[in-house]
Amino acid sequence: MFRKLTDTVYASPQIGLAEVEQAKALGVTLIVNNRPEGESEDQVPGPDIEAAARSAGIDYVAIPVTHAGFSQQQVTAMAEALDRTQGPVLAYCRSGTRSTLLWALAQAKEGADLDDVAARAAQAGYDVSPVRQIMDLLAASAR
Repeated sequence: MFRKLTDTVYASPQIGLAEVEQAKALGVTLIVNNRPEGESEDQVPGPDIEAAARSAGIDYVAIPVTHAGFSQQQVTAMAEALDRTQGPVLAYCRSGTRSTLLWALAQAKEGADLDDVAARAAQAGYDVSPVRQIMDLLAASAR
């Protein structure tokens, strides 16, 4: 279920309480929820995931992304969350796509090699082409 983007970052479709335990077993130290509350009736509420994560000794942050797109504030929040974490990170949304795209944008903001970012996302089954132009702009401003 968890798709490996890097040695320390995983993306995933919606998780439940059992997946929090799986994340703990992988050594995950931060869960990032990129799903807005109430997006669908079948999603596990963020506060329930947060409570399970904290109970398991895992940090939690919500950076909700709607289908309207990504803001600079969300990209910055994701970059900061990744920067301050000392271990593996699990980011999730409905399918894992928004989490992967936000990770890719945060990597671009930090000046990462964009072809490598795109290749890692593709290897995990995600396509960053919808945000590639924004990645290019972020990378240019990081230089």
